[in-house]
Amino acid sequence: MNIEQQYERVFNHIDDNGDKKISPAELQKCMALIGGELSLQEAEAAVQLVDSDGDGLLSLEEFVRLVEGGGHEEKMNDLKEAFKLYEMEGQGCITPKSLKRMLSKIGQSKSMDECKLMIQNYDLNGDGVLQFDEFMVMMS
Repeated sequence: MNIEQQYERVFNHIDDNGDKKISPAELQKCMALIGGELSLQEAEAAVQLVDSDGDGLLSLEEFVRLVEGGGHEEKMNDLKEAFKLYEMEGQGCITPKSLKRMLSKIGQSKSMDECKLMIQNYDLNGDGVLQFDEFMVMMS
C-alpha cells in the first residue's frame, strides 16, 4: 500500500457521511477518537488553512496538505523508522506483544491488556494490530 492509498484509507475512515469531504466536526470527532482534543473553532481554523476551494470542507487533496504540513519526506522517514522499532520482525504491524516488548526496552513496562487497549485506541479497522497508516494517525 503506497502513501496515497494510506492517506485515502484514513480520509475515508474520518469521512463519516461518505460525501468525500471532511467537515470540521468530522475532524474534531476523529481527534477525540485518537485521544486528542480539538475544539470546533480549532478544527474550523485547521480546515481554513488548506481549504483551497472555500467550501469549508476538506477534500482528499486538502486533507493530505493538512496532514503533511512541511518536510513530508523527512517526517515519513522518521515515522517509518519508529514503526520498525515497534513492529514484530516481518509482520508489518505492531501487535500487543511487540508493543509490550518495546515499551519494556525503554523502561515503560505495561501489561498485555494495557498494550491491547493502547492499540485499540488507534486501530481504525479493528483488526487488533496497528498498520503503518494507523501508526501515522497515532503519531500525528
